[in-house]
Amino acid sequence: MKTIEKSIETKLNIEEEFHTLQNKYALLEQNYEELTAKLNWYEEQFRLSQQRRFGTSSEQTDSNQLSIFNEAEKESRPEKEEPTIEEITYKRKRNKGLNKKSFDDLPVEVIEYHLEESDKICPNCGSPLHEMSKEIRKELTIIPAQVKVVEHVRYVYACRQCEKDNTSTPVITAKMPNPVLPGSFVSPSLLAYIMNRKYSEAVPLYRQEQQFKNFGIDLSRQNLANWIIHGANHWLVHIYDRMHYHLLKETVIHADETTMQVLDEEGKKPTSKSYMWLYATGMYSTPIFLYEYQPSRAKKHPKEFLKGFNGFLQTDGYQAYNAVEDVTLVGCFAHARRGFTDTLKALPKDSTLSRTNAEEGLEFCDKLFKLEKEYRKENLTPEEIYIKRLEKTKPILQDFLSWLKTKEKQVLPKTSLGKAISYCLNQWDKLTAFMQDGRLEISNNRAERAIKPFVIGRKNFLFSKSPKGAQASAIVYSVIETAKANNLNPFYYLTYLFEKLPNIDLESTDELDKLLPWSDSIPGNCKVPNKEHDNI
Repeated sequence: MKTIEKSIETKLNIEEEFHTLQNKYALLEQNYEELTAKLNWYEEQFRLSQQRRFGTSSEQTDSNQLSIFNEAEKESRPEKEEPTIEEITYKRKRNKGLNKKSFDDLPVEVIEYHLEESDKICPNCGSPLHEMSKEIRKELTIIPAQVKVVEHVRYVYACRQCEKDNTSTPVITAKMPNPVLPGSFVSPSLLAYIMNRKYSEAVPLYRQEQQFKNFGIDLSRQNLANWIIHGANHWLVHIYDRMHYHLLKETVIHADETTMQVLDEEGKKPTSKSYMWLYATGMYSTPIFLYEYQPSRAKKHPKEFLKGFNGFLQTDGYQAYNAVEDVTLVGCFAHARRGFTDTLKALPKDSTLSRTNAEEGLEFCDKLFKLEKEYRKENLTPEEIYIKRLEKTKPILQDFLSWLKTKEKQVLPKTSLGKAISYCLNQWDKLTAFMQDGRLEISNNRAERAIKPFVIGRKNFLFSKSPKGAQASAIVYSVIETAKANNLNPFYYLTYLFEKLPNIDLESTDELDKLLPWSDSIPGNCKVPNKEHDNI
């Protein structure tokens, strides 16, 4: 009996130990799967990082890497004849050269070359030679910048008769334009030149300092910086505020932001990040591009800047823009597409299923962008685009949404592909908001292109010394980029502003509006000749 009981007890212990080992094995298996998933994720991130660092930055789809699911459809050409033994296609290389029409508005200096009178004799018979024809060669000649001193002399007048007969003599002083900076020798053109070089041509102040020395002029970069801050925060800010006023009256606004560094910022380390925000009008509106410096990326900044705006706000999906009141948020399909391109870049070469899924997602995005390109190419009105989208774009969006919902259940959420799918689903209402109005774009690339000048400039000046300097930079960038988008030469336009602003009533909105980049009152010399209106 005891033997039977002992056997039963032993069996129970064995079973219990077996179950314990099973649980441990299951736990180890789970840990293995989790570690494998983490390893795959880190490998994805490493490959993506290597690609971003050393690979091409283009996100264009390789025509040779067609999506597997519709390769036959894309390659099929029923109208094409069967090839013979050999088919050779020659493509003529397009010759690139200067557009001679761009010379039309330039001043022309003619230099003529004639024979001397003594040489106008025929070498054969000795008879006089006559002019038969002429050969013309055109050259573009550069006249280097010149620096000169302009003396403003104002005369004071008095009455000699009153000096003799009266106890008081009236003194009348001739009118003279107010200076851009009292007590300084900086002129409107000099200040405009410095700003244009720094913010439009990305030439840092230390290099400008050296260039002025080549003219024999000793101008410290501290002087240059002080002039810029004064010109921006004292004069150009009035133009900036009026452009801000008109921006808020628009129906469509694009927004984006990028990092910058400000050294002397209260309460922050010199190495901490600050931000430059960008707000731009839509493609069917008068171009306005406004930069705004802020010490953080907090939601209060776009909420405050766009207070009073009631329309469509297109962004990259950053949550801070959700705080903006009374707007319809519009997403960016370029960011959605980027998720799938990043997935392809991060995948190992031997990956099959994930690569196919990423290519399918990319294919949906490419179809949408292709249709948008066709609408623009046909020069359709916003109303016509709206109708076309309902006809052609809507079915693709419906198919894409069904595909996303299906793949969401099949793909691990923490993978690069899983994140791309989650982004699309979470942003779907915003991504498809462009369907509401033909004036809306499918992406926020307009804002991303507009913020690039600052990014390029940042690579040269690296940081701003103070918040005041950062805000001055935001103002100058705003005026220059808006001027360029309205077909103005930034140098001549800034010169014009610094001549006018010190001599008008700054409280008059009518006077200020006459100076805005799109105003009909802007003189012709400020406009770029032979250039079509370029609305980014």
